[in-house]
Amino acid sequence: MRVSEKLTRPLTEAKYLNADNVDRYRAIMRIFYENYEKLKYWMYQEEVYAEMVQEPYFSDYRLEQCQQDLSALVEWKNLSTMQDTRKVSSIEEFKNKKFRYQMSEYSVEIERLVLRLENLLVEGASLEPTLLERIRRCVEQFPEMASKDEETVYTWWNDLNHDFIRLNQNYQDYIRDLNSVKAEEMMRTKEFLLFKDKLVEYLRNFIRGLQRNVGVIEEHLRAINEELLGQVLDKVSAYEMSIPRMDAGTAEELFAEKARGRYQNIYRWFVSGDGEENEAGKLFDATNEIIRRITRYAAQMSERNALGANRREEYRKLASIFMKCKDMQEAHRLSAVVFGLERPFHLKAGDARETDSMNKGVFEEEPIQFTLKPRIRTYREKSKRSSIAEKGQEKAAARQQMLKSLKEDRKKLAALEKEGRIDFSALPVLDTGVREILLKWLSDALEDGDYTARTDDGRLYTLDMEHADETCVVHCEDGNFTMPKLSIVFQEER
Repeated sequence: MRVSEKLTRPLTEAKYLNADNVDRYRAIMRIFYENYEKLKYWMYQEEVYAEMVQEPYFSDYRLEQCQQDLSALVEWKNLSTMQDTRKVSSIEEFKNKKFRYQMSEYSVEIERLVLRLENLLVEGASLEPTLLERIRRCVEQFPEMASKDEETVYTWWNDLNHDFIRLNQNYQDYIRDLNSVKAEEMMRTKEFLLFKDKLVEYLRNFIRGLQRNVGVIEEHLRAINEELLGQVLDKVSAYEMSIPRMDAGTAEELFAEKARGRYQNIYRWFVSGDGEENEAGKLFDATNEIIRRITRYAAQMSERNALGANRREEYRKLASIFMKCKDMQEAHRLSAVVFGLERPFHLKAGDARETDSMNKGVFEEEPIQFTLKPRIRTYREKSKRSSIAEKGQEKAAARQQMLKSLKEDRKKLAALEKEGRIDFSALPVLDTGVREILLKWLSDALEDGDYTARTDDGRLYTLDMEHADETCVVHCEDGNFTMPKLSIVFQEER
């Protein structure tokens, strides 16, 4: 036995088989695997949720639970995600990220192990336009297959599906590698400049093959009617049923459903419809975006190399030209050519000149100083330190004003009290401050089981609930409101 990192690391991809809520996790992975078998590798959250709630067992399943389960599977590396930002029209839509989910290679192997199927053959990732040409030739032969024997049709069908699987898997793996962190780091190195042209030409060659074949394939697929499709797929299913298998109980309906599902995925890959872009268009956009990113990184690298070039010889040549000047005036003229601006800015000073003579040159004038401030967002002028201001008088004035306001409110409340009682049905027009105090007293008393409370100055009162089933209208300066007919009764302290 040879101990390696792969052998010793924990296999988190298998965690969903025995974690909490295992029924939900396994059901989701089975949905992904069944669609994987039909060549549908990418699924949205809404599609997974729609298939989950179709089962009575998950009738109370919620969309929030589906989002949490998918996030857990992504964290365990069972699913890989890709954000779909092609049709984002606002910042809010970009923040509410919409992901597509795909099974990882480990998850496919685990699901196949659970279902006792063959091991997955993983091929190297590449973008081969020859696969598109082979798929185009197979699709063009579709009408001829209606008159062929079952074995010929089955062989043709397998060739078409194998080429489509290779194309789909290879482009996904290749695009994923180019979008990885390792590829981003490599694109920022000097060595990438030597490799850049070859990679761009490879991607452009694939795009040319994509443009040359996708339109033809789409036209042929649209021309296939339901009758022709049924004849061909029936022959495929019939031949699969004739193959001796260990699991002899497989129903013909399963083979027919699998064949139709594969055709539908091929159709959707090349043909757009229902307002959605086909997968070929997404691949075209993704490849063009990679080419733009490669070109942008290469341009940045070239600019950095140009900025860091050694200009010693240029400076030496310029110094020798200055040394050959006859006098200072000629040196000034040369300096204006070398260091001057193409369109110089003239700064006007407000200080008075020492003389108004027009024969006095600029170099004979006294210099004027201008204070320049940086034009950056983070620039802040230094703040001057100051002592803490004494605000005792302001505080005392505010306190006196508050006490005065409290006295006025108490006078108004005392005027409303008649024989130790405030009856809400007999109140005059109230201002805002008095109304808030009365409603606070009501709230405090209603929170107590005996309908008893104290005012801010300590007076004990209770609510008279005898006529609570009746209503009354309280008039205020800013409007009227209807409330139960209650009274506040003040108690004498014993």
